[in-house]
Amino acid sequence: MTVVWINGAFGAGKTTTARELIELIPNSTLFDPEVIGAVLTQLLPPKRLAEVGDFQDLPIWRRLVIDTAAAMLAELDGVLVVPMTLLRQEYRDEIFGGLAARRIPVRHVLLAPAETILRQRIAGREVPPDLPDGEMRIRQWSYDHIEPYRTALAAWLTADAHPVDTSALTPYEAALRIAEAVRSGQAPACEIVQTPEPTSETVASGVLLFDERDRVLLVDPTYKAGWEFPGGVVEPGEAPARAGMREVEEETGIRLEEVPRLLVLDWESPAPPGYGGLRLLFDGGRLDSAEAGRLLLPGPELRDCRFVTEEEAAVLLPPVRYERLRWALRARERGAALYLEAGIPLG
Repeated sequence: MTVVWINGAFGAGKTTTARELIELIPNSTLFDPEVIGAVLTQLLPPKRLAEVGDFQDLPIWRRLVIDTAAAMLAELDGVLVVPMTLLRQEYRDEIFGGLAARRIPVRHVLLAPAETILRQRIAGREVPPDLPDGEMRIRQWSYDHIEPYRTALAAWLTADAHPVDTSALTPYEAALRIAEAVRSGQAPACEIVQTPEPTSETVASGVLLFDERDRVLLVDPTYKAGWEFPGGVVEPGEAPARAGMREVEEETGIRLEEVPRLLVLDWESPAPPGYGGLRLLFDGGRLDSAEAGRLLLPGPELRDCRFVTEEEAAVLLPPVRYERLRWALRARERGAALYLEAGIPLG
């Protein structure tokens, strides 16, 4: 089972092309995530909907897209064709990473007509006689998102997806190109870490690495939203400190020669859909400028990394994670490990 994700600007013809594509790829089914957005407008309070400008900004939408796609493939198997614009890389990473965690590969295809052609197609969209205002709003939405599309194209889309120039192609011809790219491997499965979602409490080890100015390293994983410490889940039979060392090398390319010292042990309470568990932070020591310059980025696991001050970390990290860091820094100063529950020291 696999997903063929058709990306592109609003108005590029993704849904029309997807309908043609399911006729060309055997055992394929169309899944339009717009349906999830429409359902959420009926389920969520108007106040919550008013807080976001786009339903993609709702974490529940992204989670439901992952869960629905996985459920459909479990029910139907085969290929799921998904026409959906994704312009924010962190949303792409979250959704594709969530699918990868379920062992579902994603083949990312980009419909990329010339901008002049795109504007012509937006202008030429037919207006249903019973919905002129609604269609005009959709048309304006498409125009308004050309600039964000252009920005995403330059920043990450071109390098991430297999492009298909549809300037002179009909939707059927574009679908033929996509089907051939999928069949031949020209549109390979995206490289993204496959981190299975936990089914119970977990033990995770993070390692704090510092630069010569004593700033701490934070990383931006490709497979989940938000900034983190280098590290990951401890595997069965693995020592927590060794797990942290392994994860640091896998993520950053930095090989720690000595077992790092424990700074904090924090119990994270379950918060659905998460299960919580034990979170450990270790002191990986200070990197010199040469070591810091050898960080392996970008890569399949990390989108970005950054050495930050404690004040800068407070902006980037979720509150509980920041509290964990804050107390780890105090433990480093005092030379004694701390026990925390939900980021609060006890004892």
